[in-house]
Amino acid sequence: MLIILGYVLDFSAVMASAVAAWFWYKASNQLIHRVTPHETFDYHDLNRVIVAINRNGIRNRRAALASAVAAAIFALDLALATYVN
Repeated sequence: MLIILGYVLDFSAVMASAVAAWFWYKASNQLIHRVTPHETFDYHDLNRVIVAINRNGIRNRRAALASAVAAAIFALDLALATYVN
């Protein structure tokens, strides 16, 4: 039973790491349109920049949380492996 729990913890940690990588990929994938000197920077552009920054911040927080979950699962797995052996 403890061996199966170890495999479940390993799989969960790998999945949590993959989720963190996906969130960081999504946060880095969104490009912000740059304004050229010939364009007028108005409140629509400012709103777009603020929304992009907020979305990236949310994705970065989710990725950090998923990384923390993965680290906690790996710690539990290590403790379980130490207990079994």
